[in-house]
Amino acid sequence: MASPARRELLDALKDNPRTTGELCALLPMLDRCTVMQHLKVLEAADLVIVERRGRERWNHLNPLPIKHIHDRWIGAYAARAVGLLDRLKQDLEA
Repeated sequence: MASPARRELLDALKDNPRTTGELCALLPMLDRCTVMQHLKVLEAADLVIVERRGRERWNHLNPLPIKHIHDRWIGAYAARAVGLLDRLKQDLEA
């Protein structure tokens, strides 16, 4: 998953689903076949959900695996950081 192209694809899907053609246009340095290979890796990792509408292939970001990673690995650290900031604020106001 460490590919910059895959990160760029996920970023492009963050706000709304896009067709494969739209994603190819966003990555002009890659040919369509390469973009499709990256999308297949993301789909296998359950990070992208594909919906076919006629001849179009719509790619949707699946945020649940990302949320699960956040909850498991980042959430506890973020809670501690917020606690530290709260204590710092209280100390500065005292």
